[in-house]
Amino acid sequence: MNKLKSLLVAAFVCVSMASFAQTGTVKIGYTNANYIISQLPESRQIESDLKAHSGQLEKELQNKVRDYQGKLEAYNKGAQTMTDVIRADREKELTSLRSSIEEFQRNADASLQKKEQTALEPVMNKIQKAIDDVAKENGYTHIFTAEALLYGPEDGNNFTDLVLKKLGVTPGAKPASPAASTAKPAATPAKPTTPVKKKN
Repeated sequence: MNKLKSLLVAAFVCVSMASFAQTGTVKIGYTNANYIISQLPESRQIESDLKAHSGQLEKELQNKVRDYQGKLEAYNKGAQTMTDVIRADREKELTSLRSSIEEFQRNADASLQKKEQTALEPVMNKIQKAIDDVAKENGYTHIFTAEALLYGPEDGNNFTDLVLKKLGVTPGAKPASPAASTAKPAATPAKPTTPVKKKN
């Protein structure tokens, strides 16, 4: 979720410069988009859904790895007594299972990323609209992300709480660092090893 948040947070770099063109003045503010996301009720539901989705994928992946490891162990124990035909068949099966695991991992990562993006898109659009509205209502010409701010006054021109109020959320305690998602992609297993051919 963090990678997607970082990409979407970049979209908040600034609002329209119309006010600057009309008044000739500049009013710069900054906001913490990650904090705003963490405060929205729907973000908790999104994280819960992503965690459940990730859990299903990880469970299936573990089953595949367990199946592969069991068959690899059986192959290693019996390879010396197998005929060439049986040994070749087992090695082909193990190679196929390993490829299946790697393909599943790639598809699982893509599936989780797509689900995350689909779930977050309406939330990010909602936040962007609130930022635009609050900026215009308060005469800001530029709004930057607090995550990218290298130096600035501790509380000056930070209108994050104003955005949260616009979204109907009562601001809570500010986190020391940007909020991180609890949802993680399915765990990557140790790469299965290719069986070594043995001769009778």
